[in-house]
Formats: sequence, structure tokens, C-alpha cells
Amino acid sequence: MKNYLRASSLLFNQPLLVMPDMLDLGVRWANQVMSLNIVNIGAQGAPGLWSDDGMDRIAQREEERRTAIARTGIEVIPVSGVLVSRGSHIGMCETMTSYEQLRSQIRNAVADPMVERIVLDIDSPGGSAVGAFELAADIRAMSQQKPITGIVNFMAYSGGYLLGSACSELVVSQTSGVGSIGVIASHMDRSKMEEGMGVKVTTVFAGAHKNDLSPHEPLSDQSLKYLNDVVQESYLLFANAVSEYRGMSVQQVMATEAGLYRGQAGISAGLADRLQNPQQAVDDLSHSVAVSRANRQGGRIAVRASALTLQTLI
Repeated sequence: MKNYLRASSLLFNQPLLVMPDMLDLGVRWANQVMSLNIVNIGAQGAPGLWSDDGMDRIAQREEERRTAIARTGIEVIPVSGVLVSRGSHIGMCETMTSYEQLRSQIRNAVADPMVERIVLDIDSPGGSAVGAFELAADIRAMSQQKPITGIVNFMAYSGGYLLGSACSELVVSQTSGVGSIGVIASHMDRSKMEEGMGVKVTTVFAGAHKNDLSPHEPLSDQSLKYLNDVVQESYLLFANAVSEYRGMSVQQVMATEAGLYRGQAGISAGLADRLQNPQQAVDDLSHSVAVSRANRQGGRIAVRASALTLQTLI
């Protein structure tokens, strides 16, 4: 039950930078799980994860990754699925990316002398607002040390777009989507369901706000005001962040009204920089790195040749 309580705390009574259909899916899942006696399959772990074969596969993937970086000078970091604040929130039932893991990966890439360009491969409907703004600020700061290209492959909505907007540049394809610059929150009132089950919950509390957002009773005016205030605060943070990262006015950002923009429409709205399919974008970046390396190598050879000529004259 402890894991369900954690899942519930991630879904309800807090601002989310996520698509409404994803929130609805999570709410329906939580309602089903908390109504039925279902064993949490995530608690069983992944069989064979730490077997010798599993470790060999991990080592092989890491070797392949390092070989690719050495060849291209590019580190491609996936930003996939639902975004959560911490790795411990990641479950087995859905593709997720944690902000803490993503921050660590980008920092390692910035510190790696083999990496010359960083690519965020984004395919996310968004997720938790907690930790999202801090990570976006870190991405923008790290992009000053090494260029970070966000490639929308194939959705960067809500929290996913916030992270993409902080990149040095954001690339969309003809059919990929950006936007959903908005905030949403949900409260689940279980009082009618509990009444039908013959359950009555009596809560004793101290502190006027201690029982706010209780799932055991209808949403009070006080709770509704609090939840609305949190959503509006997060919305202002979102709009101001995108305004800063994309060079738009806050009014322009809010005028999108959390709309979704595909391909060229996203560029026209100022939410993305150029139109290119994901693989071609990576290939072009790799070519750019190769040209830069060749120029540097040529420069070093010219310097050595000049030094040899000078020694001969002496």
C-alpha cells in the first residue's frame, strides 16, 4: 500500500506539467488500484537484472555508447515518457524519466572531453512540476558550457516542452508536436465510493489547513482556493521560464493557451527553431563536429609545420 500512497501523492493535489489525457489515464489507474487488492508487480523486481548475462549486456551497451561518442562527438540522452522528480518514483508499468537522472546524465556529458555536442531526444507528454523548473534552469546554464540541442521525437508537451525550451536550440519534424504550456491539477473525492462500500472516515486534525484536499470528502472552498493558487503560481513560473528561454514576451507565451503545435506551426509560434527529421538532425550535428575536428587538426598541423620551419631557419 505504501507504493500506492506514493503514486497517489504524485498524481493528486499538486500542479502537473502534463497532458490532460495522461493525467486522466493516471487517475483511472489509481482509482482501480486503490479500489482493488492488486499486488504491485513493481515490487517483485526484474528477474535476472543483476545476473551475469544482465551485467554483460549493460557493459556491452556502455561500450557501444562510448564508441559512438568517440566516433561522432555527440552524446544522445533520451527524455522519454512521463517525467518524475526522482528515480525512486519510476515504476515498471510506464516509460518514465526522472529529473535527477537526467541532470546527472547531462552533467556527465558536459564534463566528458569526448562529448562536443549534447542532444536531448525528447518524446514526453510532461509530468511533475516539482523539480522541472530547477532542471530547466540547469539545462540552460549547462548549454552555455556545451551546446545542447533538443530534438522533438515526436512530442515535447508541457513539462517535456519546458525542458526542450531551455536547450540551445529546439528541432521539430513535420509531424512532431510542441506546446501545452499550461498547468493542471486534480483532486479525487472518494467519499461517495466509500459510502457505497459502507466506509465512513472520521478525521481529527489540528491546524486549519491540515485536512485540505482530503480524498474522503468533497473539495471545500478553502481547498479549492489553495489548489487554484498553486496552479496559477506554477503557470506563471512556466510562462516566465519559456519567455526567458525562447526570447518571447510572457503575453506571447500565455496567448498560446496551452495549445499544441505541430511542425512548422511550432516554429511560426516561436516555440521551436527549425524543421528537420530527428535522424537527419543528429547526422548533421555529427557532420558539423567532424568538420570542426578536421579544422582543429589542420590548425595543429600548420602550427607544427611553422615550428619546424622556424627551427630550420635558426
